[in-house]
Amino acid sequence: MSSDSNHFDAAAHGAAAVVSRVAACVEYRGTAYRGWQRQEEGVPSVQEAVEKALSRVANHPVQVACAGRTDAGVHASCQIIHFDSNARRQPLNWIHGANANLPPDISLSWVKVVPMDFHARFSAMARRYRYVIYNDPIRPAHLAHEVTWNYRPLDFERMQRASRVLVGEHDFTSYRAIGCQAKSPVKTVHHLELIRFGRFIVLDIRANAFLHHMVRNIAGVLMQIGAGERPENWAAEVLQARDRREGGLTAPAYGLYLVDVTYPEQFGLPQRYMGPHFLAALNAQD
Repeated sequence: MSSDSNHFDAAAHGAAAVVSRVAACVEYRGTAYRGWQRQEEGVPSVQEAVEKALSRVANHPVQVACAGRTDAGVHASCQIIHFDSNARRQPLNWIHGANANLPPDISLSWVKVVPMDFHARFSAMARRYRYVIYNDPIRPAHLAHEVTWNYRPLDFERMQRASRVLVGEHDFTSYRAIGCQAKSPVKTVHHLELIRFGRFIVLDIRANAFLHHMVRNIAGVLMQIGAGERPENWAAEVLQARDRREGGLTAPAYGLYLVDVTYPEQFGLPQRYMGPHFLAALNAQD
C-alpha cells in the first residue's frame, strides 16, 4: 500500500474519531416510568429508554445529561439533553433513528450539534413548568394520567390573586419536599400565571431553578385556596412560615409538565410551541 493510501486511511480514521456534542429535545408521557433518572435494572426510566435508542443509532454506548430530573409520573414536552458521540449523523437521522427505537410515549422532537461547552443542566438559565388541572364535577375518561382532576369548583380569580406573592426571590422551604437535597431553598420565580382554557386551569411557572416538589406544592396550596378551604392570604402565610408542615397537600405528579428550558442565545437552540400538546392553543397567550 502506498504512503498516500496510508495517509488517507489515517486521516479518515481521525475524522471518524472526532467527538461532537449533540443537544436534543425529548418529550414524554411519564406515567409508565419511575421518573427520568436511570434506576436499578428492571425499573423503567425515561433516561434508560432514551440512551438505549440513541446507542443503537450511534453504534456505541451513549450516556445523556438532562436539564432537570423529573419525578415518577411527571411528563415533559421539552426536556433538553446532551450527549457526546463520534458517529457522523445528520439531525434527521438522529431523530428518526431514535424515535424508531423508542416506545410510543417517548419522542425526540429536534436535534442540534452544539459546542463542547454546552451542558443541558449547567448551561440552563431558567426552567418552565405547567401544572394542568381539569376542573369539572365529573371524572374525565380521557387524559386520566395527564391532568389532575379536581371535582370541586375552583375560584380562578382567587387562585390567581393568591399566587402573586410567590413571584420574585423567596425562601421556598415551605414549598419543597422534606427530603429535598438542594443546598439552598432560595429560588427566584420569574413568572407565575394561571391560565384558564375551558375546564382546564393551567399553572404556568418559570424560575431560575426549582426545589423538589416545589411546583406540586404550590399547585396544592392554590387548589385549596380556590376551593375555599383556605383564605386567600394562605399562600403568603405558608411562604413566610418556612416550614413544609404548614404547606398542605402535595398535588399529584401526573398534572405536571416540564415545558421549556432557557439557554444563552449563543447556543441557538431550536424553539417549539409550548406544550403539552393538548393545550397547544394556549401558545397564543405566551
